[in-house]
Amino acid sequence: MIAATAHRLVRLLPHRSDYAGLRTSWRRDVLAGVTVGVVALPLALAFGISSGVGAAAGLVTAVVAGVVAAVFGGSRVQVSGPTGAMAVVLAPVVGHYGLSSIALVTLLAGVLVMAAGASGLGRAVTFIPWPVIEGFTLGIATVIFLQQIPAAFGEPTPSETSPLAAAWRVFQHAHWSTAAPALLIVALVAALMIGLSRLHHAIPESLAAIVAATLLVTVMNSSVARIGQLPSHLAAPVLPHADLGALRSLLGAAVAIAALAAIESLLSARVAASMSPTGPYDPDRELVGQGLASIASGLFGGMPATGAIARTAVNVRSGARTRLSAIVHSIVLLAVVYLATGPVAAIPLAALAAVLMVTSFRMISMRTARNVLRSSWADASIFVGTAFVTVCFDLIEAVEIGILAAAVFALRAVAQRSAVTREELPGPQQPGDERIALLRLDGAMFFGAADRLSSAITDYPQVSVVIIRMSSLGMLDATGAHSLGRITAELESRGITVLIKGVRPEHLALLTNVGATEALRHGNHLIDSLDEAVAHARAHVASPRT
Repeated sequence: MIAATAHRLVRLLPHRSDYAGLRTSWRRDVLAGVTVGVVALPLALAFGISSGVGAAAGLVTAVVAGVVAAVFGGSRVQVSGPTGAMAVVLAPVVGHYGLSSIALVTLLAGVLVMAAGASGLGRAVTFIPWPVIEGFTLGIATVIFLQQIPAAFGEPTPSETSPLAAAWRVFQHAHWSTAAPALLIVALVAALMIGLSRLHHAIPESLAAIVAATLLVTVMNSSVARIGQLPSHLAAPVLPHADLGALRSLLGAAVAIAALAAIESLLSARVAASMSPTGPYDPDRELVGQGLASIASGLFGGMPATGAIARTAVNVRSGARTRLSAIVHSIVLLAVVYLATGPVAAIPLAALAAVLMVTSFRMISMRTARNVLRSSWADASIFVGTAFVTVCFDLIEAVEIGILAAAVFALRAVAQRSAVTREELPGPQQPGDERIALLRLDGAMFFGAADRLSSAITDYPQVSVVIIRMSSLGMLDATGAHSLGRITAELESRGITVLIKGVRPEHLALLTNVGATEALRHGNHLIDSLDEAVAHARAHVASPRT
C-alpha cells in the first residue's frame, strides 16, 4: 500500500522523460515558444482587464503560471495562463468581494485543483459529454464577446450585473461622441486580424493589429482609454492575509474557480494530445501542475490560471514537441515586463476588446455546432441548454446541468431499450407448454425501468410456471434486484412457480444481498442451463409438486 502510494506520488512529479527528444527538437520548441509568447501577450493583457483584476495581473499570470504549469503539468505541449472562461468567472468575484480577495481565492482554488489531481480525480473529465463541452464553449465565446461591449463603446463596465445585461445597458445609454473613436479602433483591429490571417498564417495578426491601433491613437493624440501603467518587474511573492471568516466567505467562489480550472485545463490537454504526436497526457499530473501554477500566480499577485486551448493549439501548430516551448513563452512575456512596459501601457482598451471579440468568434466552430444540432433531439437540447445557462446564469451550473441532462437522457434511452420478450420453448411442443412462459430480459433492469419490466413479467395469466432468462441482461441494480424479488414473491403467492435461468455471478451476488432469492420456492429454481430450466418447468406442469 505504501509502495503504491509512493509510486503514485512520484508519477505526479517532473522527471527526465518529460524532455525526451529535446536534443533534436529544441530549435522548433524555442521558435514555437516565441510565437506563442507573441500571441499570448495581447490575450494576457485583455483577459486580465476583462476579469477586473487588471492588465498587470494578466501578464504576471501568463509569466508565472505559464512556467510552473509547463514544468509540473501532465501535458508536454500545454500552454497555461489567463483565459476567457476564467475571466468570466472571476469578474463577479471581483465585483462582489473586491480586488483584495483575488490573491486568497487564487491560492484556495489552486490548492483544491492540486488536491483533485493528487486524489486521482483527473480522469473524471472523460464523463463530460461532447454536447456539454461544445455548448459550454459556445456559451463562453458569447460571454467573452458580451464582456467587451463596454470597452468597445468606450464605457466602463457596469458593476454587479451579468455580461448580457451590462452589454444591453451600455448599448442603450451609449454616448456616441465617446463611442465613435473606440468603435473605429475595434473595426480597425478586427479588419487587420482577419485580413492578416488570410494573407499569411505565420503573421502574429493580433500583435500586429494592436501595434497598428496603438500607433494610430498615439499619432492622432486620441483620448480613448489606455491600459495605463504596468509594473516594470515582478513583485516578490507574498502570502495573502487570511482569517477564518475570509476563508469561509471565499470558499464557494474558490470551488467554482477550481472546477472551471480543472475542466478547462483537462479539455485543453485532451485536445492537445489529439493534435500532437508527443503521446498522451497524464490528467492527474495536469491537475497537480495547474494547481501549483495558480498557487504561484496568487503569490506573485496574479489570477487563477488554466490550460489555454487557443495558445496550446498555436504551440502545437508551431512545431512544439517538449515543455521547453511553454517555458520559452513565459520568458518572452517576462522580457516584456522588464523591457517594454512603457509601450504596452499605451495600448487602447478598445484594441484589446477587439482582439477578444475576434477570438470569441474563432472559438465557435459552425460545422461542429451543425453536427451537434443534427445528431439527435436529446443532444441538441443539451447543447443549446448548456450554452443558454452559460450565457444567462453561471458557468459551473451550466456544466452541472448539462451533465445531469445528459445522464437523464442516457438513462431514458437505456430504459427504452430494456424489454421483456416471451420466447417459444425449445424443441418439439409438448402437452402443457402453453402453461409455461419463457421470458427473456434484455437491456437493463434498474430504477429507470424496473416498474415497467415488473408489470410486463407479471402480465401473463393462465400460466403455471414462469422462466425468467437473465443471461441477456446487461445491467442490474439494487432497485431491479428488489423488483425481481417482489415479482417472484407475487407470482409464487398466486401459485405460479418461478424459475430464474442464467444469472451472472455479479447479478447473483446482488440478488442474494437484497434477499430476492429468498422468494423462490426452492433453491434449485436458480438454474444455469435453458434445457434444464425447460425440463424442470415441464416436469412441474406434469406434476405440480415438483
